[in-house]
Amino acid sequence: MPTRNLKRIFAPKSVAIIGASRRAGSVGNTAARNLKNGGFAGQLFAVNRNYPSVEDIPCFPDLASIGQAVDLAVLCTPAESTPDLVEQCGQNGVRGIVILSAGFRETGQAGRELEGKLRDVLKRYPTMRIIGPNSLGVISTHNGLNASFADVSPPKGKIALLSQSGALATAILDWALDEQFGFSHFISFGNLLDVSIADLIDYLAEDPNTDSIVMYIESIQDSRAFMSAARAFARSKPIIALKSGRFETTAKAAALHTGAMVGVDEVYDAAFARAGVVRVDEFDDLIHCAELLARHNSFNFRGPLGNRLAVVTNAGGPGLMTADAILQKKCQLAELKSQTIEQLQTQIPNEDAEHSLVITNPVDLFGDATPELYESATRSLLADSNVDAVVVVLTPQAKTDPLGVAERIIKIASKSTKPILAVWMGRGSVAASNQRLSRAGIPTYSTPQRAIRAFSYLLTHARNQEVLHETPRSIAIDFQRDRKMLRESFASLCLSDSNNLTESNSKALLEAYEIRTTRPIATRSADEAIKYARSIGYPVAVKILASDVLHKSEVGGVILNVGSDEDVRVAYQTIKDRFAECRPDMKFQGVTVQPMAIDPNGRELIVGARRDPVFGTVMMVGAGGVQTQVLRDHALELPPLNERLARRMLESLQCWPMLKTFRGKPAVNLDELVQVLMRFSYLLADHPEILELDVNPLLVTPERVVALDASIVIDLDPDNANLKSGPAFHSKQSQYPHLAICPYPEQYTRVAPLSNSTEVTLRPIQPEDEPQWRAMLLECSEETIRMRFRYLLQGSNHELASRFCYTDYDRELAIIAELPLDSKSGQRPIAGVGRLVADADHLVAEFAVLVADQYQGLRLGSILIDECLAICQQWGIERVTAEVDPRNRKMLQMFIKRGFSVDRSDEDDLLVSKTLHPNEDQASSIDSK
Repeated sequence: MPTRNLKRIFAPKSVAIIGASRRAGSVGNTAARNLKNGGFAGQLFAVNRNYPSVEDIPCFPDLASIGQAVDLAVLCTPAESTPDLVEQCGQNGVRGIVILSAGFRETGQAGRELEGKLRDVLKRYPTMRIIGPNSLGVISTHNGLNASFADVSPPKGKIALLSQSGALATAILDWALDEQFGFSHFISFGNLLDVSIADLIDYLAEDPNTDSIVMYIESIQDSRAFMSAARAFARSKPIIALKSGRFETTAKAAALHTGAMVGVDEVYDAAFARAGVVRVDEFDDLIHCAELLARHNSFNFRGPLGNRLAVVTNAGGPGLMTADAILQKKCQLAELKSQTIEQLQTQIPNEDAEHSLVITNPVDLFGDATPELYESATRSLLADSNVDAVVVVLTPQAKTDPLGVAERIIKIASKSTKPILAVWMGRGSVAASNQRLSRAGIPTYSTPQRAIRAFSYLLTHARNQEVLHETPRSIAIDFQRDRKMLRESFASLCLSDSNNLTESNSKALLEAYEIRTTRPIATRSADEAIKYARSIGYPVAVKILASDVLHKSEVGGVILNVGSDEDVRVAYQTIKDRFAECRPDMKFQGVTVQPMAIDPNGRELIVGARRDPVFGTVMMVGAGGVQTQVLRDHALELPPLNERLARRMLESLQCWPMLKTFRGKPAVNLDELVQVLMRFSYLLADHPEILELDVNPLLVTPERVVALDASIVIDLDPDNANLKSGPAFHSKQSQYPHLAICPYPEQYTRVAPLSNSTEVTLRPIQPEDEPQWRAMLLECSEETIRMRFRYLLQGSNHELASRFCYTDYDRELAIIAELPLDSKSGQRPIAGVGRLVADADHLVAEFAVLVADQYQGLRLGSILIDECLAICQQWGIERVTAEVDPRNRKMLQMFIKRGFSVDRSDEDDLLVSKTLHPNEDQASSIDSK
C-alpha cells in the first residue's frame, strides 16, 4: 500500500507527541518545541503522565485520554516501549506514526528482536503507516509541520529531501538555512520498517509543492517498487541520489567472469540510469546539483539542454581552469559565431589599435572588467545559437566590483532562456555578492570545477529524459516464445546433480532462443575425437569435457585451430596431461570437438548475467575473449531490453568504434547483434533459476553472430534463498519476481473478432508502436479526439505520444486493437486503444477508451472495455473509474450496461465507477459481450 494514509503523516490535522518532555535538549522536548514553533495550524497534544503541559501544549497521560482520533503520533520514548505504544496507536485509530526512537536493528540482535515486535504489531493494523524507527523525523514546510528533533527548520521550497542518515540530513538542513535554500519536505526514513523509499517517491509525485527529489541512500530493499516509482517520477521531475558504498565488493561465490567483473555498485549505476535517477558522487555534488535544479526550475529555461558552454571571465587562469573542467566532463567549449566575435571585439577595450582583438572561448574581459562590460559580453554569448549555457567567472581584483557585476548578471538571468552559472572565486570579498546571487536564484559556485560538475549532472538528467522517452526501432524478431515448452526443455537440461550446466546443455538453451552456437560433440577417446573432427571438417576446436570446470582455459583445456587427425590426437593427450597436472583429484572425462568459427572480420564480445541480491538479474555485454577481465570494458543493463536499450549498451563500450567500419574491416551486423542481446534478455526473464551466465566469446561478424562458448550456473533448489533474493515486488500481476522491471506482459495478447468478422489482435502497447498510435490519431475526427482527451489536440508530436506509448507495466497498461497487416504500407494499423492506469496502491484504476472513427460501430469499444475490466480483476483492483463526455451517449450506455454508477455532479464530465469483487469472473465474459 505505497501511499495509503501517508497524508496522515505529511499533512495531518492533529498530532500527538508521545514522550513529550520539559527536559531541555531531550528528543521529546525538541520535537514538541519544533511542532509548536513551526507554524502548524492543526491540533497539538502532548502525551506524558508527568506533566500538565509541555511547551504550552496540553498534556495527557495516554492516547485514550485525548478523547478524539489523532492523525499523526510522534514517538520520542525509549526503544523498548515502542511496541506497546504502537499497539495503543492502532487501538486508538492513529494511522500515521513517526518513530524518532533509536535502538533497533542498528544496535544488534536485541534491537532486531525489538524491531520484529514492531512488525508483528503492524500486521494487526494494516492501514497504519510508520516512518522509522531511528528516524530524525519529517518536516513538511508548506503545511507548517516540523515533526522532528532537528535543530533547524528550512524555508519553503520545491525540492524534497529524503535521507537514510540523520546526521547527513542535519548537515544539509544547516547548509540550507545558511543559503536560504528551501525544501518542500524533509524526510529521514530511518530503518524503513514500513514506509519505503518507493512509497515516498509515489507520494511526492502527487505533491504540487514538490518539483524534484534529492536523496541520500545506503541501500534499497524493494528494488521492483523503487524502479517503478522512480521511473514514474523521473519522467516529469528530476531525482538526484547520493548512494554510499561505492566500493562494496561483488559476491565471493561468483563463479563466472560476469560474476567476478560486475560489482554491486555498478549495478546501482545501471539501475539508477534505467530509472532516470541522476547519481552524484560527493556530498557537495548533492547540494550543488540540487541548487542548480532548483534555480533551473525557477527560471525561464526552455527546450532541450545542450552541452556547449561559453565562459566569460576577468582572468585568463580561471578561464582555462573552467575550460579544462568543461572538457573533462565531456562537455564542449562552444564555437562562437562570427557575429558574436565581432560584437565582443567592439565591447572589450583594445589597447592595440593596429590589430583586432583576438576573441576565443573562454572570453577574457581582463582584470579591469566593469559590471557593464560583464553584462554586454554575457548578453552577446547568450544570444549566440551555438551556446547552450554561460559560465560567468569572476576573481576579486583591484578594480573589480563583485556586487556590481552580480547585479548585472541577475538582471540578465531574469529574462534568459539559457542557464547561467556564476563562479565568484574567493571568500570575504565576494561573500555579499554570492549571497545576492543566491537570493536571486542564480546557482553560485566557489570553483569552476564545482560549477561544471553540477552542470554535467543537469545534462545527465536531460539525457535520462531522452532515454525514458526515446522511441526504439521496431526490430522484427520472428520468435514466438512458448514459455511452457521452453520451461520443460530447460528442466530436461537441468537433470544433473551439478549446478553447472555443461557447455552442450548451455548452448542447447541458447539455441532454444534461436541464438546461433557452435555445438560441441562429447568424445571419450582420441579416436572418437578424430572421427567427429573428420565429420565436422577441419579446422576444429578441442576443449576439456568437465562440467565442474567453468573456465576451461585456466586448466589448459582449450586448443584451437586443430587442422588434422594427428593434431587432434596430440591435442587430446595434451589436454589430458594438463588436466591431470591441474586437477589431480578429478577424473578426466574426455574432450569436446566443435567447428572452428574463423572470420578475419570478426570481433569477440562477452555476454553475461548474474543475480544481484538487490536488483535481481543483471545483464552485461563487453569486450570478450581471453582478455575480458583485463580490459574490463563492459556495460550493464536490467532486463528486459528493447532495441534502443541494447544499442545504447553497445554504444557505451570503449570497443564500440571497433564494431563499426574499423581499419579496413567492415562493420559487424549490428541489427543481428541487437536481436541477439534482446533474445538473451528473454532467456534471462524466463528462467529465474539462472544465477550466472557467460557467453565468451560471442563472435560477431558482418554476416552473423555466434556463441562460441557458454557456461550457465543454476540454482537447483527452488527453496534456496538466492532464488528469492531478487527484487521485492509490490504489484499483483507479476510472473517475473527475479526482475526489477516488469517485462512486456504478453499474457494479455489475444485475437478478437469485430462485428464485421475482421479479427483484431488485442495486446499491450509498446514504445515501438508510437508511429502507428500517431497515425491512428490522425484518422480520428475532431469530435472523437475531444471526446477522449477533453480538448482538441493540435497534432501529435513525440513528446505527447511518449506519454501514451511508454508505460510501466507494473501500474499502467494500454491495450491496442491491432489490425491485420496492410500490404500497401507494410504496417499493422491500430484501430483503438483501451488505457488502464492503476494508483500506486493498486486499489483504484482509471481507464479510457478511444476507437478510430472508421472502426466505430463494430463492437470494438465494448471489447476494449471488457478487456480492461478483466485485467483489473486479475490485478485485484477494488474500484475502477472513467470520465465520460456527457455527449458520448454510446460510451455511457456501455458503462451503464456493465453496472457502472454515474456521478453527474460535474457539469463538464460524467464520472462513472464500479466496485469490483474478488469472485467476479470478468474474464470469462469477455467473448460473450
